[in-house]
Order: sequence, then structure tokens, then C-alpha cells
Amino acid sequence: MSQREINLSINGKTYAAAVEPRLSLLDFLRDHAGLTGTHVGCEHGVCGACSILFDGVPIRSCLMLAVQADGHAITTVEGLCNEDGAPGPLQDAFQEAHGLQCGYCTPGMLISAQALLAGNSDPSIAEIKDAIGGNLCRCTGYVQIIEAIQLAASRLREAGQ
Repeated sequence: MSQREINLSINGKTYAAAVEPRLSLLDFLRDHAGLTGTHVGCEHGVCGACSILFDGVPIRSCLMLAVQADGHAITTVEGLCNEDGAPGPLQDAFQEAHGLQCGYCTPGMLISAQALLAGNSDPSIAEIKDAIGGNLCRCTGYVQIIEAIQLAASRLREAGQ
């Protein structure tokens, strides 16, 4: 199969590569871009572990081909860090509120929470539940995840972000 040239922005950095047309965006992120924070879960778009922001909208990277992302902007969980590489406010809140246990669902939860908070600085519990509803967690029972998102929202509002 012939390869196709793609160019995309990932976490603000431009990536250019020749890829097989059947390569998933998830595999491109992990194997070509070296961004392993996006996790491989069910590979059917059900669990949410592979969630990323695609032009600001949360999607499942396992369901998209890398060639479909050509020319688009992608944010992975690594892109939620501060400029110096330190954890960002959302990641800090997850750590402080114990919003993770095994950590497998955490990147997808963080991406979903980021998308929510980008458009809603003071989400209700129902809105948080709706935002993370497509992400499966087998460890936390979701309570600490919801508390972490509430904490991050509060801190972001206080900081005027």
C-alpha cells in the first residue's frame, strides 16, 4: 500500500510524516510522534482511553485514521501540561483530589474535562457527569474524578482563566 504524506499540529508542534492510509491516529500519536500518554484501550471507541482534542473537540483517536487528521490541530494529554512540562491545573487537581487510581482512564478523563472547562467555567455535577460519561473507569467510582474537575474549575475561575 502506498504511503501518504500528512502534516498536523500536535500540542502546538508541527509533525510531517509519510504513513500508511490505514494507520490509526492513535497509533500515529504513540508510535510515530512518541506521545504515549494517549492510551490504547478497547480500540472500538467505547472506553475513552484514547481521547484527544481534535480542533478543540474531544474524539476517540482509535476511530480516526492518521490521514484524516492531515491539516488539523490535535491536543493530547501531554499538551495539557504547563509550558515548563510541569502538570497543568487540571492534572494537579486530579492528583490532589485522588481522581486517579490505576491511571489507565486518566488521559481520556483529562481530555474530556479540558473540553468541558474550555466552554464552561462553572459546570454543575450533571454537566461534569455528562462530559465524562463516555469514559470508562474501573477503579475510582468516578466520585474523585468529579471532585477533581470541580476543584480544577474553581481554581481556574480564581485565576481568571
